[in-house]
Amino acid sequence: MNEVQISHYLTEILEGVDVVMDAGNSFFFYNPDSGPDSSIPPDHRFPFVTLVTSDLYDQFSQLSRPSVFRLNIGVSKQTFRSLFGDVARSSVRDSVEISDGDVSGYDFTALDQLMPHPEYGRMYWVCVLNPSDKTFETTVQPMLLEAYDIAVSKYKKKAAR
Repeated sequence: MNEVQISHYLTEILEGVDVVMDAGNSFFFYNPDSGPDSSIPPDHRFPFVTLVTSDLYDQFSQLSRPSVFRLNIGVSKQTFRSLFGDVARSSVRDSVEISDGDVSGYDFTALDQLMPHPEYGRMYWVCVLNPSDKTFETTVQPMLLEAYDIAVSKYKKKAAR
């Protein structure tokens, strides 16, 4: 999968997804009331998925390499713990040893490998660099749907207030 295919999946397959671009990076929000005809301003507080293509925000994944991108997904506490336990919840910045992106047994430069996000693992975010078609279909897609469902639920709770 490439960035365009993933972005298309998020914005064309899932309803009410709004994307904000910044320096080639994409931030995906659930915002069903936004759009060209909406009088309601978009709510871009916190994305449920990001697609990062540069080292602008962190250098852990060495995204300056040609054609390398990182897909970041906010999942539930249960999903995160089932994959990584509690140990992976600390961020890379909390670790004393940072060597070539490898901290606590995770090589944050490795392609097509699901791992805790190097900065936002403490917030139950996972990441994968350049997921293959198989990884996208079997692992990533269900997590994207979970992240979407969480975003929809948060939106509905907020709207009900």
